[in-house]
Amino acid sequence: MKKSFNKIILEDKGKTKKLVLNRPDKRNSLDDEMISELTHAVNTISEDDDTKSLIITGAGGNFCSGLFLDYLNKIQDFDVLENKKDSSNYKNLLLAIYNCKKPTLAMVDGYALAGGCGIASACDLIVASDKAQFGYTEVRIGFIPAIVMIFLLKRVSETHAKDLLLTSRFITAPEALKMGFVNYVVEQQLLESYTNQLCDSLNQLPSSSVMLTKEMFKNISSMGFEAALEYAVDLNTLTRMSEDCKNGIKKFLTKK
Repeated sequence: MKKSFNKIILEDKGKTKKLVLNRPDKRNSLDDEMISELTHAVNTISEDDDTKSLIITGAGGNFCSGLFLDYLNKIQDFDVLENKKDSSNYKNLLLAIYNCKKPTLAMVDGYALAGGCGIASACDLIVASDKAQFGYTEVRIGFIPAIVMIFLLKRVSETHAKDLLLTSRFITAPEALKMGFVNYVVEQQLLESYTNQLCDSLNQLPSSSVMLTKEMFKNISSMGFEAALEYAVDLNTLTRMSEDCKNGIKKFLTKK
C-alpha cells in the first residue's frame, strides 16, 4: 500500500486502518488531490487481507467542510467534460467507501459539511462527538446536493432529507442521531476511545460473514422483493457451508 500522501494520513493500527483528512487549517476541505488519495487508499484497504475495519476522520477538530474554496473557484472555468470527470471522481470516492469490503466508520468531530457530510454518509457507521455539526450547504451557492443525496437517502427518510438539503441548516449530533443519520453520539473526549472499541469488536467477527452482509446491503436495494429473497436463500446456503460458520456454530454449542 502507498504509505506517503500529501493531504491524508494513513495510520496502521493493526487490524484497523485509520485515514485522516489532513488539512486542519482548511477544515480538511476537499480538492482533487485529496479525493484521489482517499479513493486510492480506501480501494487498497478494501483488498487488504490483514485489515478488518477502517476509520475515516479529520485532523484538528473537524471532519471535513466540503470542497475547498480555491477549488470551487477553479471549477468555474471547467467545461462540460471536465466538470463531469470531476463529479465522477467524487462519486467514485463515495462508492469506494460504500463498497469497501471492510466495515467503515466515520469518526466525526466538529464540522461535517456538504461533500464532507457525503463522505460520512457513505460509511457503514457514523460515530459523532457531542460537539459535531452536520449540514448540506450546496443550495446556498446555487449548487445542488446531487451525488450526496443518493447516499443520504440510504440513511434517512425523504422527509428528513428534504429538510436537510432544501434548508441547508446545520444540525447537532443529537439531532442527527434522532433522525437516524448517525449511529452513536459520545462525549467529545471519549470519541476516539469509543470508536476504537467499536472497531475492536468488529475485528473479532468472522470476515466472511461481515463481507457477505455488506454485499447484501449493496445488492438488495436494486432487487424486487421476491428476487431479494431468492438471493438471500442462495447466500444463506453458501454461508452455512463455510468454515467460519461451522466453527462459529461449534463454539456456540460448546458454550451452551
